[in-house]
Amino acid sequence: MRLLFTIGLFFIGLVSIAQIDSVGLKIAMQKLDKALLDKNEVVLKQVLHKNVSYGHSNGWIQTKDDILNDFRSGKLVYNKIENSSTGIIAISPKWATVKTSTNAEGVVNGTAFKLTLHIMQVWMNTKKGWQLYARQSAKQG
Repeated sequence: MRLLFTIGLFFIGLVSIAQIDSVGLKIAMQKLDKALLDKNEVVLKQVLHKNVSYGHSNGWIQTKDDILNDFRSGKLVYNKIENSSTGIIAISPKWATVKTSTNAEGVVNGTAFKLTLHIMQVWMNTKKGWQLYARQSAKQG
């Protein structure tokens, strides 16, 4: 009987440890949007993976350095990022795939834009927490 009780406690402990941090992922996603709006370089450095591939609906792809440099220079400014729907498609302790429908407004190279986008993101759970590893957007119909 003691053996069964000990085995049961062991498995309960494993399940508790292996729980997936979907709350932390959602917080990281919110941090990213807020940092893009606020041009918060400190937070962007935290939530963007060093090897991030950040794809835009026009085919433009940015690295982490590109994103940071473009915000410093004013090449890209976001005025609005509003997610009308968000769904975690798949999640594991190390990876997550997320899709959103997003309304974005801002200015790129001095030209205003207003877009409705479908966005797919891949997040990696690292020692630094959830970090965006890949993103691709497409214009909504």
